[in-house]
Amino acid sequence: MKGIILAGGSGTRLHPLTQVVSKQLLPVYDKPMIYYPLSVLMMAGIREILIISTPQDLPNFIRLLGDGVQLGIRISYAEQPHPDGLAQAFIIGEEFIEDDDVCLILGDNIFYGAGLQSLLIDARNIVENDKKAVIFGYYVDDPQRYGVAEFDQSGKVLNIEEKPHTPKSNYAVVGLYFYPNSVINIAHQVIPSKRGELEITEVNQAYLVEDNLHMQLLGRGFAWLDTGTHESLSEATEFIKTIEKRTSLKVGCIEEIAFSKGYVKSQELIKSIENKKSPYYDYVKKIISRA
Repeated sequence: MKGIILAGGSGTRLHPLTQVVSKQLLPVYDKPMIYYPLSVLMMAGIREILIISTPQDLPNFIRLLGDGVQLGIRISYAEQPHPDGLAQAFIIGEEFIEDDDVCLILGDNIFYGAGLQSLLIDARNIVENDKKAVIFGYYVDDPQRYGVAEFDQSGKVLNIEEKPHTPKSNYAVVGLYFYPNSVINIAHQVIPSKRGELEITEVNQAYLVEDNLHMQLLGRGFAWLDTGTHESLSEATEFIKTIEKRTSLKVGCIEEIAFSKGYVKSQELIKSIENKKSPYYDYVKKIISRA
């Protein structure tokens, strides 16, 4: 399975912060925002990753992450000249995906929970073994802002509606999607919506009609943070700060994940960070020394 991080868009809701820098490069406590979705893909065991962003922002992502060799992964890059919808990621990434299944995660979404890695592995297994799509739902107080799932009495998904005026539930579809390779063909068939975008909801509906869609609810103990506004960005920073201070463990530390999963050896990791001095890298060095 391959992974795609969609980190495009103009971030207008975060102006003036994003007038000169990509939203996904803004700090969330002690690390760039994109570290969090990247860490999710790595926890799922995905080591080939495509970052899609605007032509003006891509050089900064390349400067930050390079080709990923220091993490034992492979990172590629592609341009999204215009933000024409989430489903466009599969069209842009078609050559990258090739014959593989794919996981798409939005670059401004943060996920946290003690059992997160197990859920990710389970989702990957469902896609690879059963060829079903897997999406995730999270309870929100303002479902009108999101794609919302409707369920029957048994909990089966009946419908997904994008930004409904009258939501059928409070469960929003979050920015993490696992799909079989057939998603490429489905994305090509999506007709632009009234706002001119290739909606990911249409992709999910296509799998739902075929009875090939599984929704995993993120219940009590999990946190989903959408960092698209000044307030939510500040809340995410405070959340990550609190978790890290309370547990003495970092959230979204890509070097720690690469080391713990055996993507890189200790000597290689030490060499890549030996001249870097900050509390973040002190933490990574401490993890290596303990091992």
